[in-house]
Amino acid sequence: MEPAITLAPRSVLFVPAVRPSMIAKAAGLPADLIVLDLEDAVRDADKAGAREALPVSLELLHGRCAGVRINAPGTPYFAEDLAAIRLANVALVVVPKVESPADLAQLAGHPVLAMIETPAGVLAAPQIAATPGVVGLMVGTNDLAASLRLPPGAGRGSLSHALQTVVIAARAAGGWAIDGVFNALKDAAGLAQECADGRLMGFDGKSLIHPDQIAVANTAFSPSAAEIEEATALVAAARGGAERFQDRMIEDMHVEMARRTLQRAP
Repeated sequence: MEPAITLAPRSVLFVPAVRPSMIAKAAGLPADLIVLDLEDAVRDADKAGAREALPVSLELLHGRCAGVRINAPGTPYFAEDLAAIRLANVALVVVPKVESPADLAQLAGHPVLAMIETPAGVLAAPQIAATPGVVGLMVGTNDLAASLRLPPGAGRGSLSHALQTVVIAARAAGGWAIDGVFNALKDAAGLAQECADGRLMGFDGKSLIHPDQIAVANTAFSPSAAEIEEATALVAAARGGAERFQDRMIEDMHVEMARRTLQRAP
């Protein structure tokens, strides 16, 4: 089964799979992709109930494009989560802490968004991204920073090599590249800046933990009006091969980039 979303999502909102009211509200939100979370957002004591309620939880989304984040391979919950997603006919499985293609062997036949959250995952990112069924990579920046033993407040610069490695691996495999979460819920300016930085790095979108973050991410990862205008003009003017456009040289590569920009236009 393929996920209903064809373009890489600008906004990926995580919603606890144990909170029906939040799930129902998420159905009306403008996030490109909603992910029901069986992992970090659900206490151990509640995981069985969240798993059993998964079919009903998905129905609360009224056909919205949705995925489910299961618990990581190697945890006591992994096998039961696999059984639950198969029963619920889940369209997209988000798998945390993936460190090798072997971690995804039991998910054959399911579209997977693989989370890179450890040094081993970063080093294996090209192989993970190229695994059949993997539609893209998502960085788990909090866990990655912890596993790298970065000091508090180290900032994104300390993760830059890992982040770019994930983007390169995703692009080499033709998949999505989704940036990690932004923890400061009331810092809209900080979120906008991190989204802008992520887009400049090559990410398609941002993973989110609060509905208030959706609009910021959708705007940041959409082309601006000026970008759309220029892309439209470039595509209209192109005749093939190397040629002059607005005092610069373009070729087929630039035309393809412009078409991709127009595909992402809101």
